[in-house]
Amino acid sequence: MVETLLVIGIVASIFVGFNIGGSSTGITWGPSVGAGIVTKTTAAAIMTVFVFFGGMTVGQNVMGTLSEDIITVDLTLSAGVAVLFFIGLGILVANIFGVPVPTSMTTVGAIAGLGLATGTLNYATIAEIISWWVVTPIIGFWIGGIIGRYLYPWVNQRVDIKNSEGPLLSLDRQGAVPKPALGPNTTTQELATTIVVLIIGCYMAFSAGASNVPNAAAPLVGEAGLAVTEAVIIATVAIGLGGFTIARRTMDSVGGELSDIPLLAALFVMVTASTITTALSYIGIPISLVMATVMTIVGIGWGRATRPVTFREAVTRDTEAQDREIELGAIVAEEQEGEQTPAIGEEEPKEVLNAADLFNPRAVIKYISMWIIGPSMSTLLAYGFFTLLPGVA
Repeated sequence: MVETLLVIGIVASIFVGFNIGGSSTGITWGPSVGAGIVTKTTAAAIMTVFVFFGGMTVGQNVMGTLSEDIITVDLTLSAGVAVLFFIGLGILVANIFGVPVPTSMTTVGAIAGLGLATGTLNYATIAEIISWWVVTPIIGFWIGGIIGRYLYPWVNQRVDIKNSEGPLLSLDRQGAVPKPALGPNTTTQELATTIVVLIIGCYMAFSAGASNVPNAAAPLVGEAGLAVTEAVIIATVAIGLGGFTIARRTMDSVGGELSDIPLLAALFVMVTASTITTALSYIGIPISLVMATVMTIVGIGWGRATRPVTFREAVTRDTEAQDREIELGAIVAEEQEGEQTPAIGEEEPKEVLNAADLFNPRAVIKYISMWIIGPSMSTLLAYGFFTLLPGVA
């Protein structure tokens, strides 16, 4: 009976990890694939390796929180399987609504529902986690706003990420020993920017592993039956399988919401979101990489679009006196070589002000709603389940 239940739990863990791989691989590598820097297969392979590193290192701090700190008793095998079921249900609902899966939040909600039903919820821990869920979008937005308003235009004017025709590198066979050389059309700047893009992609994959591997692995760790290393390997393989299969469609759209912005802006988003997620994972906070990503994009758009007005005018929305227009989400302006970026308070080129919104208010509300509905639904369902069937816990 125990062996059968463990097999069911492993299958549920694979299902959760598979779907995580489908969404997180697209967000992590979509911009690079769309720019022709890496292939889908290479992206999935690199993703799998760094997800494992993230899960085995920083991810163990999150795993400890999920399996030991949210409730005051260890998760049993039967309870872990039930929790994985509710995580999978949350993924399904999010996919139906067409929004990125708030997997970490759904996982916390399911475990919290178990704690409420059994009287074992650690209220101090859950309060700390929720407070970070409130603060993280604000941090992502304001960091993005600063980047979009002050840093992105300056870097955009000086860095041009291009992908020339032909191979990036070739072999110089003129000497006795062949040695690597630049491709026929490759410039030194292109090689350098390609390396930077790959490093950032690896960093985001590591961050995804740190935050997402525990969601598929933690419910089966400890008393539930699996060692940490075994659970991480199973979750990593499942995430990798999702990266090689269903993520290919996501990468075709160049990483979901990242698809509509320039690669340089996407890299800023990736670094910011990964840093926020990795830092919180390090202190053991289960956090959604998607949450930091979405709000950083919104922040960069707001910062880029509000450059024609001063900071005070942007915050107070007192733009009518200056007869200036703000189009939220406008970050697609590409300054030409030699063209100076307008100073703060000066008019931007017309293409900036007329740029299509990356996130209109309805879209932002839709995302935030799922961040609230997802964990709330998993909490209520888990609470009802474990109240009706207390023997499962």
